[in-house]
Amino acid sequence: METADIVLALLFGCIGFGYFMYGRRKQNIVARYCGIAMILYPYLASSAWEMLAVGIGLMLVPRFIEI
Repeated sequence: METADIVLALLFGCIGFGYFMYGRRKQNIVARYCGIAMILYPYLASSAWEMLAVGIGLMLVPRFIEI
């Protein structure tokens, strides 16, 4: 892994943990599942650009979708 991959994985993992905890406390299922996805997807991403695009997309999902 390159340095950018490691930094982005750590960054989005921490943000994902925050989303997960927020979703758990506020009973927001969309934020909770986006948090889980943000924690896990860096293991599947093949490049830093892909990781950045998916991470930003997952960060925006709870903003526009409510269940």
